[in-house]
Amino acid sequence: MTDILSETTACDLLARLFKKRGYAIMRNLVFREYGVSFHIDGWDARKRVGFEFLTSEDDDHDDLSLAEYQTLMAAQQRGELALFILDEVEPLSAADLTETANAFLDEVEAAASTPRRKGQSAAKPAAKKAASKKTAPKKVAKTAVRTKVSARKKAAKAARRGR
Repeated sequence: MTDILSETTACDLLARLFKKRGYAIMRNLVFREYGVSFHIDGWDARKRVGFEFLTSEDDDHDDLSLAEYQTLMAAQQRGELALFILDEVEPLSAADLTETANAFLDEVEAAASTPRRKGQSAAKPAAKKAASKKTAPKKVAKTAVRTKVSARKKAAKAARRGR
């Protein structure tokens, strides 16, 4: 049986992982940029990388509207920040969360190490965000920004299903 993580446990795991990967994560801050304001679970202001886990446990589904989410994703596509956004609707085990977060950070680091020409925006990875039942109207817009699932991840999922 898969052990489903609470928000606190998931955010603790993410904070440790991000710190291990070299990010100076500050926890539970108010993020105020681009006309968007919400409580972010983890943020490295210098490297502009962070994470947010949207849950009903913390009642934060209403903290980030679709328009605000789209504003942040536009900034991310311009290479101005990188946010790992998860929604509780797709329950994750600690192993799944670690794998997904590492893939996100690998993409962030690859984008940061890729030289850019003047005027070219960095190709920051899109945050993973599943549509919430509470926020059903957001489903169509948010599925377009999911990260690609690697062949290794697909094989791991297929192996788990076979058990």
